[in-house]
Amino acid sequence: MKKPLVGILMGSDSDLPVMEKGAEVLEEMGVAYEIDISSAHRLPEKTAHYAKTARKRGIEVLIAGAGMAAHLAGVIASHTTLPVIGVPLKSGALEGVDALYSTVQMPPGIPVATVGIDGTKNAAYLACEILSIKYPEIAKKLEDFRSRTRKSLEGKSAALKKGKI
Repeated sequence: MKKPLVGILMGSDSDLPVMEKGAEVLEEMGVAYEIDISSAHRLPEKTAHYAKTARKRGIEVLIAGAGMAAHLAGVIASHTTLPVIGVPLKSGALEGVDALYSTVQMPPGIPVATVGIDGTKNAAYLACEILSIKYPEIAKKLEDFRSRTRKSLEGKSAALKKGKI
């Protein structure tokens, strides 16, 4: 896949180390993405424009990560009908709990799928699951990933029972 199907946005460059983990998952799954900084509060026009034009650019799922007030995912969702996955980021005095509440508590009609604090990998896996409805090659890669995970854990379980862990 060459054209980006997933858009990843974050409120600040300080969010990049966490958000890159989701990008790594998308790369492993062969899903093209674009990534950018677009703050809901400091770049509201850019954020709205990004969300409004995402579908026309071929984006099918959006992932938005933000800490503290964490309005990025909600603002994006208010400007598009594409699926939006919010990633509350650990920051500030409440270590991400405020971001979790801000991201998950959306008004009716403006849903944001929300993963755990710093759950960027799960956001990427969820984006792949959404895309797998349309793209069988992504579904296959998800199935292969789950199979490898099961086999790895079965091996670790067997090693534990033999006292080798």
